[in-house]
Amino acid sequence: MKNLCFTLTLLCFASLLSAQSMKGAWQLISLNGEKVTDREVIKIATDNYFALGSKRIEDNSFLGAAGGEYKLKGDKLIEKRDFDTYDSSKINAVKEYRLTWIDDKKVQITDSKHTKIWKKRSSEIDELSGNWVITGRKRGGVMMEMKPLDRRTIKILTANRFQWVAFNSATKTFMASGGGTYSAQDGIYTEHITFFSKDKNRVGAHLDFNFEVIDGKWHHKGQSSGGKSIYEIWSPYSETYPNALKTQN
Repeated sequence: MKNLCFTLTLLCFASLLSAQSMKGAWQLISLNGEKVTDREVIKIATDNYFALGSKRIEDNSFLGAAGGEYKLKGDKLIEKRDFDTYDSSKINAVKEYRLTWIDDKKVQITDSKHTKIWKKRSSEIDELSGNWVITGRKRGGVMMEMKPLDRRTIKILTANRFQWVAFNSATKTFMASGGGTYSAQDGIYTEHITFFSKDKNRVGAHLDFNFEVIDGKWHHKGQSSGGKSIYEIWSPYSETYPNALKTQN
């Protein structure tokens, strides 16, 4: 009986460890011991990269965005941010945070200033789940290659959430970001916008596109909200920028 109990304990412990991953979509529920009720802050993490966007719930006003590479090392979360509208001094700097798992759905992240509790909303994946960077766009009937430089546009998709961000990590310049929920099924990619940095009136819009993954690249076709035809090619971020932080995620 003792051996059986010990075995079950080990199995439960192993299961908890396997579930302790930052991959998925998270919502900030507590900041320095206070419940977060006036704003929605969603963090999306996959492929050793994360992005978060925040809006005021009352009027959908954009509050901020941050993101970049990350890795887990024991009880530490290590980040190297590419963009941060809250604190630009964190951009390109490696920062460590204390990571405490409350359970497989909640995690506490602490630094010298803040204690945050995040709750996992979903870890569901699909054909488009991953971190992508735009590498091609059709203009005048010609597909124009977009070379990977410091100025880039990324889009993270996982757990039915997406966020795109345009930024320049070298100049620490933030251009724009937007995000929300999405679905990708039977070649149809649909976005439902829940925040947009440039125009809060876009919140609530639905956009439908055709998609196909060809040789590992995401071909994205359709019409913009302004009615213009779009044909873009998105490539995996890890292949385009291979020197990212790498370890357990």
